[in-house]
Amino acid sequence: MKRHSRLYAIISYITWIGFLVALLARDKEDTLVRQHMNQALVINIIETIGTFLTRLGGIFAVIGEIVDIAVLIFVVMGIVRAARRSEEPLPIIGGIHLFD
Repeated sequence: MKRHSRLYAIISYITWIGFLVALLARDKEDTLVRQHMNQALVINIIETIGTFLTRLGGIFAVIGEIVDIAVLIFVVMGIVRAARRSEEPLPIIGGIHLFD
């Protein structure tokens, strides 16, 4: 593993800004960072959709808040797994590959 693998894997989960920092600073061949960046990208997209739903109001706001809680749980799980240098995918979203 590379020197800053754990750092970039953790940073990738911290909003879109953290994802972009990790994207620009990472080693392109590091599989640990790539795995966590992929999961972080999926989480950030889901978070953006949840925020949009919340702003619509009504029943969409309730759904958006539920999505936000789920996203928070996934972020914490992802950060813990990144800190442990685990490449085990997160449940539900771990099989979605948007980033290679």
